[in-house]
Amino acid sequence: MSDTRTSTRARRATVRAGIAAVTEPGVPVRRTWFPIGFGLALGALLAYLLVHSLLRIGGLLTLVLLALFLAISLEPLVTWLIRRGLPRAWAVAVLVLTVLAALAWVLALVIPPLSAEANELAGAVPGWLQQLHDHQSALGRLEDRYHLVDRAEHELNGGNAATVLNGVLDAGQLVLDALTAIAVVTTLTLYFLAGLPTIKAYGYRFVPASRRPRVEALVEEVVARTGRFMFANLATSAVAGLATFLWLEGWGVPYPAVLGVFVALMDLVPVVGSTIGGVVVSLVALVVSFPVALGTAAFYVFFRLAEDYLIMPRAMKYAVAVHPVVTVLAVLVGGALLGIVGALVAVPVAVAVGLVLDEVVFPRLQQR
Repeated sequence: MSDTRTSTRARRATVRAGIAAVTEPGVPVRRTWFPIGFGLALGALLAYLLVHSLLRIGGLLTLVLLALFLAISLEPLVTWLIRRGLPRAWAVAVLVLTVLAALAWVLALVIPPLSAEANELAGAVPGWLQQLHDHQSALGRLEDRYHLVDRAEHELNGGNAATVLNGVLDAGQLVLDALTAIAVVTTLTLYFLAGLPTIKAYGYRFVPASRRPRVEALVEEVVARTGRFMFANLATSAVAGLATFLWLEGWGVPYPAVLGVFVALMDLVPVVGSTIGGVVVSLVALVVSFPVALGTAAFYVFFRLAEDYLIMPRAMKYAVAVHPVVTVLAVLVGGALLGIVGALVAVPVAVAVGLVLDEVVFPRLQQR
């Protein structure tokens, strides 16, 4: 019995000595590479799956980002209504009704001229078809020279009919996707706008309590400047629409109010919006005369230069306190990364980065 106890004590002593030798400083510890390799491979696989999932839902994330940007942009208006004594739910409802009323006004302004033009176009089609068979008319001479009707029948009856049908289906799918995106953005904007205080409060919980007041002040300042940025953008778009209306009204171009609203809406799109609006209005001005269309194009070139280098940078500097060069560069970089949505949110992101640098990074560097 004593021999058994002695052997047991000897084994325990040996184990303790081995553990002490392994954990003693300076003694190399044996490690197997399999757990390390397995961990690295698993981490790489999870990273690949995460990136792949983000790329698959990239379109949805862009819509969410746009909705959040719109909600933050409208938050100052909701806050203003709340300060006037309205509950938040009623303030959001009043804002939504105001936006719907503005949209109804735009549709009432645009739909009647478009409907009249569509009816006139439909009524002119039989006359055009008759002119195609009249060899003395301009359309008849074009038909005799290029055989447009025969080519159209050949394209439809030949192997390209499927291509034409696919093109029509793709166009329908594009319209459906656009309507779906508008519905998603509208719904998410309403949810974000109604629950923005709760969302911000939940996000503040991830910040240490000692730094929470400073973070809250920074976030509120970013929200306020984002709202001012949106108002400045709307103001410059209103100036573009009013200038278009006065120019077209003065030169007798048809539908000046409709085209003014169109230019104002297109001017909201950074970088390319005002250019597209100017091209469309210049083409419409050809209805009056070529000199009027040429003058309209020159007017838009001058207005675009004034807007890009005078109106917009100064408005952005006053609204968000960002240097004009930073504004232009942020819009260009955001547009290159995320398209129109990136160009829209680029200036608020630049504002947030600037505030973090001024309030956090630069003071720490100054203390060193």
